[in-house]
Amino acid sequence: MTQIEALRALVDETDDAILTTCLSIAGRKICNRCYPFRERTTVPQKYYALQIEIAAYLVNKMGAEGEITHNENGINRTYESASVPESMLREITPFIGTFGGADDALS
Repeated sequence: MTQIEALRALVDETDDAILTTCLSIAGRKICNRCYPFRERTTVPQKYYALQIEIAAYLVNKMGAEGEITHNENGINRTYESASVPESMLREITPFIGTFGGADDALS
């Protein structure tokens, strides 16, 4: 199953452009946390499931991006952040290298 198929199974959205965009945004968030001092665009495979979870979070928040609290007919919504919540990014281990070290071969 591809990431977009997995995401489609989790959310009530069928527009591939929206799903692909949310997966892309989720991937950038993961790469920014994983590689804080390098420009990387490839999500490490161990974070593929997290990328889908973050993308699902983004799809489900569409239309209520900045919402702090919402109460209606017994439904209460409060978002931790206008972006991806820190609790979702907390499981990412940043890659930290050294200047002139072996990790420069990754460039």
